[in-house]
Amino acid sequence: MAKLTLGLDYGTNSVRGLVVDVATGEELATAVYNYPTGEAGLLLDPADPHLARQNPADYLSGFVAVCQELGNTADMSQVIGIGVDTTGSSPMPVAADNSALGSDPRFKDDLAAQVWLWKDHTSHEEAAEITRKAAEQGHPYLAKCGGTYSSEWYWSKLLHCLRVAPHVVEAAASWMEYCDWIPAQLCGITDPKQVRRSRCAAGHKAMFEEQWGGLPSAEFLATLDPRLASFRDNLYNEVHTSDEIAGHLTAAYAAQTGLPAGIPVAVGAFDAHFGAVASGAKPGVLVKIMGTSTCDCMVHPMDEPIADVPGMCGIVRGSVLPGFYGLEAGQSAVGDIFNWASRFTSMSHDDLTKEALLLKPGQSGLLVLDWHNGNRTVLVDPMLSGLVVGLTLHSKPAELYRACIEATAFGALKIVDRMEEYGVKVESVVCCGGIADKSPLTMQIYADVFNRPFHVAKSEQTCALGSAIFGAVAAGAYPDTLSAQAAMAGLKDVVYTPIAKNVETYRELYKLYLDLHDSFGIAGQAHDLAPVMKRLFAIREAVVG
Repeated sequence: MAKLTLGLDYGTNSVRGLVVDVATGEELATAVYNYPTGEAGLLLDPADPHLARQNPADYLSGFVAVCQELGNTADMSQVIGIGVDTTGSSPMPVAADNSALGSDPRFKDDLAAQVWLWKDHTSHEEAAEITRKAAEQGHPYLAKCGGTYSSEWYWSKLLHCLRVAPHVVEAAASWMEYCDWIPAQLCGITDPKQVRRSRCAAGHKAMFEEQWGGLPSAEFLATLDPRLASFRDNLYNEVHTSDEIAGHLTAAYAAQTGLPAGIPVAVGAFDAHFGAVASGAKPGVLVKIMGTSTCDCMVHPMDEPIADVPGMCGIVRGSVLPGFYGLEAGQSAVGDIFNWASRFTSMSHDDLTKEALLLKPGQSGLLVLDWHNGNRTVLVDPMLSGLVVGLTLHSKPAELYRACIEATAFGALKIVDRMEEYGVKVESVVCCGGIADKSPLTMQIYADVFNRPFHVAKSEQTCALGSAIFGAVAAGAYPDTLSAQAAMAGLKDVVYTPIAKNVETYRELYKLYLDLHDSFGIAGQAHDLAPVMKRLFAIREAVVG
């Protein structure tokens, strides 16, 4: 009988389960469970557009549901290991028995007691305060996460909760990323201090680094809020990579799912990092996980020096591939911008794409700033917003749609420029996620803007496949992650090659994009913007002839 692993991918709106043959990486069965609570799984506040929470109970019901559906196709009794990835930073308060505080009847209607989803930006003031005080006091805590703390991350959310809902923090025994909480729940771990915390989550989002003693010091946290310093002791002092075992599946969950009791569950991590592993991450390869937002991941040999890169979301040992530095960057909105353009124009993606394919680069005369949901990298500023330059009475919906795609490509290239400025060479690019699989238009634009070939990962479920790969390592099917990756991951045959004529046009447009980027995004860096509109007209005329 084939040995199988189960990969669980907890996304923004649903959880996906994937059963994989350990020997070949063949994907035997998949199932999706849409979170039932809120709007497409999101708990929102009409009075605060920055707020985004989730019901943790949906995660556990989702685990059972996807396993039961997978069992209709795959023999779940042959599964030897489980891997789990989630969104992040998405921390949650937990009770003394490690149950979700938000599931307590006293807190079930309290948004502050739920999971603070990655896209929750309510703590933007706290993030700015953390950045400012760490710099003023000369602490190194921000060195490994780009020099600027984000409202998407752990400490800013916990600090904001202390200020707006102190009763939640007072009732909590600990706060943990739900990539740590789900494996613990599957394994029946009832003491928060016994939960094996993810190096990926801790390093990229909670400023954990052994060289300064793990988490930021109590003395520093006290300058933010004395209650935050006292809460530090309820957290953790060590972290683990995802080739390690978090625990073993309980008999209760085994009975509900058909999985064997006692199989190992790997330490959890963030979805994009697992997607990078399943896309063949290795030195020199940038993996772009492209969905509603985009996360960029790279690895760098640990025996080679690497600089601290301003604006990055972290440089963390072992966060993507154990034994390598893991680098993370990203954009706060990509697919979400395409969806906005579709809604704004009242046209479907298919219709917009058909018309956009007929346009040449620069033909629209439009230039867009892709900050509709703020900027994650390299500016790390959630208070920035989108911009369209070059509109005329003749501008068409498909022109706006294509300009939005181009803008996200320009924003992505800015990230690459920053990496290479600090010595991290990007030789090739692999994309995964829904956009990579469904939008050849987007992939060709990105290849032309980057002037690099773009490859596409073999699996359409790369994050779940990454989870399955780590499940295989935890189960002992492979001695290490690189061996499992070589056997279970791969690329499709399709390659998007840069078109020389398009590359030249996009090089001109990118220069104008950078003028807008710096002028609107960096204080004191304003360029002379008067020529921008006229240059867009000139580029359009040259292209159209």
